[in-house]
Amino acid sequence: MKHVLVLGGTGFVGSHVCEKLVRAGFRVSVPTRRAVNARHIQHLPALTVLECNVHDEPALTRAMEGVDAVVNLVAILHGTPSAFDQVHRVLPEKIARACRAQGVRQLVHVSALGTDHRAPQNCPSNYLRSKGQGEAALMQTLGWSENASAQPWESERTGLTVLRPSVIFGAQDKFLNVFAALQKIFPVMPLAGADAKFQPVWVEDVASAVVQSVQNGLADRPQWQIYELVGPTVCTLRELVQLAGRLTGIRQGRGRPVIGLPRWMGKIQAVLLGLMPGEPVMSVDNLDSMRVDNIASAQWPGLQALGIAPASLAAIAPQYLVANRAELGLMGTRQRAH
Repeated sequence: MKHVLVLGGTGFVGSHVCEKLVRAGFRVSVPTRRAVNARHIQHLPALTVLECNVHDEPALTRAMEGVDAVVNLVAILHGTPSAFDQVHRVLPEKIARACRAQGVRQLVHVSALGTDHRAPQNCPSNYLRSKGQGEAALMQTLGWSENASAQPWESERTGLTVLRPSVIFGAQDKFLNVFAALQKIFPVMPLAGADAKFQPVWVEDVASAVVQSVQNGLADRPQWQIYELVGPTVCTLRELVQLAGRLTGIRQGRGRPVIGLPRWMGKIQAVLLGLMPGEPVMSVDNLDSMRVDNIASAQWPGLQALGIAPASLAAIAPQYLVANRAELGLMGTRQRAH
């Protein structure tokens, strides 16, 4: 039984990835600072929870002993430039060194649509810049480049697959669910970045892409590849907010009026939202990220190249964005999807 270490396995995407890996016949280990954080996945057979600080490189290296593949899902959406750098660039570099030290055959790294490993400094936000720098650090540390492919004598090299998803939706997401909750409180929705474009991708499709990338990497000789993970529909942020309102029955299914804000007003809104307690709904850095449309560039292959037909937002979102319908939550969505 092949062994996969999943970093970030306790999160929204990570729990789906762990379940699919177990179903595919892998043994899975999930490191976390505190075992209690993994209580919602501990029931999965062939899954082991490790108490480990993944930012501690020696501990991370020990956790990879005997591991065939590593999946990195660790990411943050909000923070200081230093925090973005530590999570999105420094940690991937540590992961790559640990993979080399332990002879790990395949590394699957989940990045972000809109970033660029070739010129990360040109990306408009700390989030996207650090994501691009992380991709570049992985390629450099593992010895991959744009023009290089594995040679027969390089069979011990760690293969690298980088997945760049658009905004991810699904039951328990912090995207459509947040906009739905806000419309239950406010009579109107003033919205920064209302015309920004997204190509939302279902969390189950992202998880399937991770598992397929692990399987491909363990079956083939080492190589590197980038995939853009998107759904079939391009929507503006305004349209997504309106959809969330309609599906949750706000104003008898009409949703709240959405008022697009000019950039200067949007920046003020983002600053104020960033000062609120708890995880921000939006920050100035998020607004900066939306200066680049979050849609497929067509420079890289997509889900179809991994044998996955992307699910549409219109088909999935109604299954969980329905008020007071607990049976249409995470498990209900999964049951209907299989």
